[in-house]
Amino acid sequence: MFPESNKGWSYEDCKATADWLLAQTDVRPMIAIVCGSGMGGLADMLKDQVAFNYKDIPNFPQSTVHGHAGRLVFGTLKGRPCVCMQGRFHLYEGYPIQKITLPIRIFKLIGVETVMLTNAAGGLNQDFKVGDIMIIRDHLNMPGFAGNNPLVGLNDERFGVRFPCMSDAYDRDLQQMAMDVGQELGYGDFLKEGVYCVLGGPSFETIAEARMLHKLGADAVGMSTAPEVIVARHCGMRVFALSLITNKAVMDYDSEEKANHEDVLQTGKQRAEQLERLVSTMVTKIEHNNNYA
Repeated sequence: MFPESNKGWSYEDCKATADWLLAQTDVRPMIAIVCGSGMGGLADMLKDQVAFNYKDIPNFPQSTVHGHAGRLVFGTLKGRPCVCMQGRFHLYEGYPIQKITLPIRIFKLIGVETVMLTNAAGGLNQDFKVGDIMIIRDHLNMPGFAGNNPLVGLNDERFGVRFPCMSDAYDRDLQQMAMDVGQELGYGDFLKEGVYCVLGGPSFETIAEARMLHKLGADAVGMSTAPEVIVARHCGMRVFALSLITNKAVMDYDSEEKANHEDVLQTGKQRAEQLERLVSTMVTKIEHNNNYA
């Protein structure tokens, strides 16, 4: 938390990793995709792949969670240059929050303009069903309330301003595009939108916590994404994010239901194809310099 403790995620550290990656591949991605639990199949759709294991990338953290492959994949998706994270990092793995979000800064330095994030989340909205896909409209950053924000510490103006605005964190044009694409693909029955709440994890939320978050306006709850969104916006990138509702948060003391990671991965497998089609179709429609096809 102290100003001098930014070792490992300074501008110079990020630039060194970005330069190393650019020297290893000719792909110059405009779009970065971050895959949530059980959703790494998005990266497998990339053509002409150049892939790196996280452990081989200088200064990169390593993924420790089952369902997160731990590979950075460059390639083209429907002819568009992309980079895809197969596996992300979480607070509960013990990394400082600045290290968790380090890849987002590296994406900025390799030329990415749009970040698309996916996650697995528990449904709090009583109208949501397991297997629904929620377009994230906004977030509640609970660790941030306690001062655990990825922008804590000295601010480097080369990345962004000291006090970035978050009222427009999730790009509204991309949200509308996702809704339109979803309707075209026939996903109207299971495509929703709502507010995502991030908790630190790794324990799932208690019944009292789930009830509280629902009262605060959260539609889904998970353990990722919001810190990455904050850093992406700080760096001036556009953000689109969606949650796959892999389980319903337990809200009733008489319920026999219990949240578990295996169900999360299983739902990811079942919805993977539709999720991949939604994201890949959007990629073909995204035009940069703020123009939309």
